Amino acid sequence: MPRVIEAVDATTASLPECIDALMSRGFEPTDEDSLQHAAGLLRRLGNDRTFLGDLLVAELAQGLRSDDGMASYGPQVVMLSPAGAAPDFFLRANIWPSADEHTMRASGGETFVYGVPHDHNFDFLTLGYFGPGYWSDYYEYDYAAVDGWRGEAVDLRFVERTRLAEGKIMHYRAHRDIHAQLAADALSVSINVVHTGAAQGWFDQYRFDLDAKRITGVLNNGASEAFVRIAVGLGSEEAKDLALRFGQTHPSDRMRLAAWSALASVEADRDSVWRTAETCGSRLVAAEARRERGAIAA
Repeated sequence: MPRVIEAVDATTASLPECIDALMSRGFEPTDEDSLQHAAGLLRRLGNDRTFLGDLLVAELAQGLRSDDGMASYGPQVVMLSPAGAAPDFFLRANIWPSADEHTMRASGGETFVYGVPHDHNFDFLTLGYFGPGYWSDYYEYDYAAVDGWRGEAVDLRFVERTRLAEGKIMHYRAHRDIHAQLAADALSVSINVVHTGAAQGWFDQYRFDLDAKRITGVLNNGASEAFVRIAVGLGSEEAKDLALRFGQTHPSDRMRLAAWSALASVEADRDSVWRTAETCGSRLVAAEARRERGAIAA
């Protein structure tokens, strides 16, 4: 399960101070000194019990017209540092509603990733900032031992159920920790220091069926996969040639699969496309191609 980090510090740091200190040293979670440095700053930021409320009030007061990239709002995420401003991290706050919140009744739990067992393709530190915190059933697995195709069996090892209580700091480890989140008992907020990297998007993040112990899909499909599908769909022969080359040689299995899916979507003989894909040298593509050919035959 994610590692609990005991960062004891009663002092406070403002949000700009936290960002500046991280910018000066960076965030590399595989380096223990860097990890502890970031956890200490997260602790000090969490000790400031008013900064997040003040930020939200300020943004609401100006009608969310800020153009500095500091506050980007979704159903549950508030960006606390400008996206892309640092090469190896960003800060965010996450809002976790309880089961009886109106937003949960209106949008459903999956909007807030409740009931969606998943891993992460990035490391991050998280702090319980406000409220009792969301619950999680935690599992571990060996990322290197799986290919990533839908229905693939995975050796999931249950660890425990616990929650991100106020003041608790946890280190979620990329491609190792899986959690199935459950609604907080009352409205809660967490703060994250998220590690970023140039190649991160090419590493898969999976969704799991915990009962069957199987992968059910990839959660982080990127823009490149969408682009190849659109380009091929528009009918360009050059796009088809590129997709065929990607399907046979691209270093990302996920991109290979997207290329073959794009080609199959514009061909009358889809079985022929998937039969070729099955021999392209990727175990993930071969498994998905067999699934597609079975569906066509049925």
